[in-house]
Amino acid sequence: MSAGRPPAAVLFDFGGTLDAPGLPWKERLFALYRAQGVAVTADRFDPVFYRADDALVGTVPTTLSFRDTVDQLVAGVSAGLGVTDDAITARVATRFVDDARDAVAASTLVLSGLARRYRLGLVSNFYGNLENVCDDLGLRPLFGAIVDSARVGCTKPDPRIFQRALAEVGVGPRDATFVGDSRPRDMLGARDAGISHIWLVAGPLQPAPCCPGDRVVHALGELREWL
Repeated sequence: MSAGRPPAAVLFDFGGTLDAPGLPWKERLFALYRAQGVAVTADRFDPVFYRADDALVGTVPTTLSFRDTVDQLVAGVSAGLGVTDDAITARVATRFVDDARDAVAASTLVLSGLARRYRLGLVSNFYGNLENVCDDLGLRPLFGAIVDSARVGCTKPDPRIFQRALAEVGVGPRDATFVGDSRPRDMLGARDAGISHIWLVAGPLQPAPCCPGDRVVHALGELREWL
């Protein structure tokens, strides 16, 4: 985005950005398992999550719903952790889905206002069923582009996935802003694609921005002040 000129398009990450205020799926699931009494450290949890997460990429039906996606992911995590109590697995999945739906409902209010002024796009490292998940959550009509890494063959921070979204919404990198919660995937990826970027950070943390002049926000509603 050129200095002093508003963007023509705003691109968003999905997980951790639209379905939570700056908290990625891994962190949320870790907290939920701990809340259920599962004694696991972050050092042990992280590789278990990544294996379960990777196992879904490109293997799920494109029509898989949000709830079923979470159920499959959580089942994989429970198996990796050795959690044999199905009730714990079900409670973790249900709480995750309920919290995500609440966050998406709040995000939808913000996105609906932005959609009246900007072209919106979605760029996510996902499993291949992001379009259906967005349909399931009521987000799909808001976006002119939904770019799922498993469908296009590249993942953030690869600039090509951002370029795909730009092409679909019909703008160049100087006329777009990207909003996401991950510094290495979202901020650095958008930077390398030549797109200005706004970092959504959970809680009161005030991290150094990716680039001089970048904005850091703690809720999507704050975008109204900066866009």
